Amino acid sequence: MIIGFVIWSLVSVMLFGIGVSAWTANKPVGFFTGAKPPEVKDIKKYNHSVAVLWFAYAVLVEICGIPLLFLEQNSVGFIAVIFGVVVVTLALFTGYLQIEKKYRLP
Repeated sequence: MIIGFVIWSLVSVMLFGIGVSAWTANKPVGFFTGAKPPEVKDIKKYNHSVAVLWFAYAVLVEICGIPLLFLEQNSVGFIAVIFGVVVVTLALFTGYLQIEKKYRLP
């Protein structure tokens, strides 16, 4: 399952790259696909908050993938890995909604 973990890690690196892109952006970054970014009070703080969210998500997804190094193929343990990613993803959405609420113009 090392190949699976390597692919998992590449996805985490891409998520981290999204965070780097958000950190360096000059305009408010969008979060949900196809949705316009919100009008925000402080673009730099908003983008940095979204970037930190992506960094944390990338790290947590990588941590969720660690069991791939120890599980055998078609193991029941994969359910825990997928459940972990679902929980982390829901936390990502919730975190973004809090960031948007904090920085959105009234």
